[in-house]
Amino acid sequence: MANPVVYFEIIGKDANRLYDFYGDIFGWTLPTGDGPVNYRHVEGATLPGGIGEEPDGDSRVTVYVQVPDLQAALDRAGHLGATTLLPPSDVGNVSIALFSDPAGNVVGLLQG
Repeated sequence: MANPVVYFEIIGKDANRLYDFYGDIFGWTLPTGDGPVNYRHVEGATLPGGIGEEPDGDSRVTVYVQVPDLQAALDRAGHLGATTLLPPSDVGNVSIALFSDPAGNVVGLLQG
């Protein structure tokens, strides 16, 4: 079976503007987060996701693909021309990693 896309993120310089925009355009609910970063989980989308802020101003949309082994997936991606951006890391109660594909697109991996 192929690895499924299980999460998405929309990141930009002004998270509050993004909350308003995506809430208004798609009717998503974005409950206030309780963490130290400006990030909220989306409620109302078919696929779980989050919207947050990148203080450096790097905007991106990232899809997260579920894989059984983060390092093995990063190694395979690297062999195919990708660059690791974030090695396997625990974020809250999940383990993630990030790479950029040969065209520079950011792709997330979520272990599961």
